[in-house]
Amino acid sequence: MIRSAGGAIPSGHNIRSHSHPWRQLIYATAGVMTVSTREGSWVVPPHWALWAPAQAQHSIVFSGSALLRTLYLSPAEWAELPPVCTVVTVSPLLREMIARAVEIGMLDRRDAVHRALALLIVDAFRTQPTPALDLPMPQSRDLRAIAEELSRPSESNVASLARRFGLGLRSLERRFQLETGMSIGLWRRKARLMHGLRRLAAGCAVKDAALDAGYRTASAFVSAFAATFHTTPGRYFASTPRDN
Repeated sequence: MIRSAGGAIPSGHNIRSHSHPWRQLIYATAGVMTVSTREGSWVVPPHWALWAPAQAQHSIVFSGSALLRTLYLSPAEWAELPPVCTVVTVSPLLREMIARAVEIGMLDRRDAVHRALALLIVDAFRTQPTPALDLPMPQSRDLRAIAEELSRPSESNVASLARRFGLGLRSLERRFQLETGMSIGLWRRKARLMHGLRRLAAGCAVKDAALDAGYRTASAFVSAFAATFHTTPGRYFASTPRDN
């Protein structure tokens, strides 16, 4: 019904792209995970987790030391669960239930207590709001290459990138919006914020994280961060969701 695994992960560790026949709820109690698939990437701090459906190819990079706790859910049960990767909130109640499931090792449907815990876990993460921490990737080869350039905290000029790849600026902007669901400017800002978030998780000061992410000043980084995540970097890492 539900299997589990857990262990300490050092900062900078990279779990290469892989998949599992069972669905996963991937959670780390500290640090920040960057989970990447062909469709996009997600930055996952300690009060969120990443849901991955069965056979979803994904890689994980850890910024800051982490204690990884993963639940594997049988693909034969709970057909209503999301068929795509998504980030979900981990409430204090869900956090404790995940910890208990990892302690047990495997929840057996023949055990009434195990069965009840499994149902509570599924219900808890299924009903949580999804934060805006995803960065969808374009699917066409040329736009993916441009997105890779834009995700670096350098001063890459969008117009010059368009010319390098033989595209008109308006054509690039139109295609990027179509393939990612967001403007190229918003995508780039979000990519820089995600980079800054990873640097903060690794222990960088806000000023250093801002410069590493391509911002000229810490105040500009904090302002952009607040506009996207509706909180300051300090509160973001200190916050924990409330139980409903």
